[in-house]
Amino acid sequence: MRTMTMRSRFACAALALWAAIPAWAQGLPVGRIKLPPGFEISVFAQNVPNARSLALGANNVLFVGTRSAGRVYAIRYKDTRATQVLTLASDLNMPNGVALRNGALYVAEVDRILRFDDVEARLEAYASGAAKPAVVTARYPRDSSHGWKFIRFGPDGWLYVPVGAPCNICAPDPSRYALISRIRPDGTGYEVFAQGVRNSVGFDWDPRTGELWFTDNGRDWLGEDLPSDELNHAPAPGMHFGFPYCHQGDAPDPEFGTRPCAQFTPPAAKLGPHVAALGMRFYTGSQFPAEYRNSMFIAEHGSWNRRAKIGYRIARVVAEAGRVVKHEVFAEGWLQGGSAWGRPVDIEHMPDGSLLVSDDYAGAIYRIAYRGK
Repeated sequence: MRTMTMRSRFACAALALWAAIPAWAQGLPVGRIKLPPGFEISVFAQNVPNARSLALGANNVLFVGTRSAGRVYAIRYKDTRATQVLTLASDLNMPNGVALRNGALYVAEVDRILRFDDVEARLEAYASGAAKPAVVTARYPRDSSHGWKFIRFGPDGWLYVPVGAPCNICAPDPSRYALISRIRPDGTGYEVFAQGVRNSVGFDWDPRTGELWFTDNGRDWLGEDLPSDELNHAPAPGMHFGFPYCHQGDAPDPEFGTRPCAQFTPPAAKLGPHVAALGMRFYTGSQFPAEYRNSMFIAEHGSWNRRAKIGYRIARVVAEAGRVVKHEVFAEGWLQGGSAWGRPVDIEHMPDGSLLVSDDYAGAIYRIAYRGK
């Protein structure tokens, strides 16, 4: 019998971690989460297996995408708690991304974008199969490696759709992979907005400038501490962020580093090695103290191929005039003594100014609110 290599053990552990839904989902230990003074965290919804990307509807409905579960959920809520978790669609191909526009829910599968028209008025019809979504486009690659997508409508009205590299490290077709694209709401007008992006699963636009910021996951198997995940700033289309030639702005790839790092746009911030930075939001609410307004909150899913685990937390980043001036931990405690009971994925605003955080490992969504010191 062949001995399993360390790489194989890490890969198997990652697959098990992604697939698991813990049995303790009825009693989540949110009291272990450390927050700044005056903040509190509670369970907004549970029994939401593999909860990932979030999109808030207009009438007390939260939409949730998944990756391994193949489902899209519609969660009805009242005040600070969910009242119903409805499976809106199932048997989809990694429907990670969800976004809303003009009453329609857009859902990103690996190679397709679906549209659920008039979705909030027809929840039960879609859930029962009586109503069917429309296919906006099926132009995207079918590769499952980094094929799950985060989507969002930009201030320009276009739908932004990232396409990850179909590998850990390779030099794929730059017009189809390792990029952030954008399309019109009807699926026409495909454009490549940014290149050299290995795997972005979260982005948002600065409310002060309308400029795009996004997270990007670095490659694996260069060691415990290399490379760092990135927070990138793309104020204009056509920028290249280095993949596969250069990582974290200053680390040439040992195999593909044929072009100098100086040719590419460096990250605005290094977020840490293998933290798996995913969803992010600029905070535009008024519930948090004034110094938090326009901060970026970033969900760190947590490392899977690092002996000393890192991530499993929410980071806060402050940028001024396009430059990062502060990077700190905002919420942590999903990792306890080297063992994780939760993995943050995405962040969404609530109308009252609180934040929601999805957790695909615990199958839950949390609410973070400020109550004062």
